[in-house]
Amino acid sequence: MIGPAAALVLSYLLGSFPTSIVVGKVFFRRDIRAEGSGNAGGTNTFRVFGWKAGVLVVLVDVGKGVAAALLASRLAAGTPLPEDAVRLACGTAATVGHVWTVFAGFRGGKGVATAAGTLAAVAPLPFLAALAAFALGILSTGIVSVGSLAAAVTFPAAALAIRAAGFPVSNVLLGFSFLLAPLIIWTHRKNIGRLLRGEENRFEKLRVLPRLFRKQDLK
Repeated sequence: MIGPAAALVLSYLLGSFPTSIVVGKVFFRRDIRAEGSGNAGGTNTFRVFGWKAGVLVVLVDVGKGVAAALLASRLAAGTPLPEDAVRLACGTAATVGHVWTVFAGFRGGKGVATAAGTLAAVAPLPFLAALAAFALGILSTGIVSVGSLAAAVTFPAAALAIRAAGFPVSNVLLGFSFLLAPLIIWTHRKNIGRLLRGEENRFEKLRVLPRLFRKQDLK
């Protein structure tokens, strides 16, 4: 049991790296948690520090999930558990570390980017479907949380559909997908409240589809 335990601990520590906090303090001498929405994640970094810092944070946070699923999981080599189960467990530990980081008082981000990295590494087909839903949500509304919630709901539906079409989707992956969606929804509970009140922040520059359709109607 030493190998699996070490893999989970390393994955949690990888996920705990507080990317947005480090970027804010190193490059801007500011604490991301004291500005914008107060969330230590990629979206708030975009809002407070601009798109370059936001892209950097998102890429690193996605990389944490990939590294946990593909690299840290190797410490558990030889375990009788299915490979999917080990990789997903390590990715989940990284996501937990991102949300409740030990390096920043257990106050991290929402876990979307790190979870996305895990899913991209373990289940690329359902991930692509979720990514399309994420893009559609943002390009339609300009609201990142809408895209994140759409992706969270789409992933398990896509996994079911892909399995029904005859492609291999393990029971472990399917079960994981139905556990992940409620976690993402729970970490977005404040965003959901703001959405219902019409107060959620919107990036108008990302709201491309309504403008595109308006141009088509004018022709």
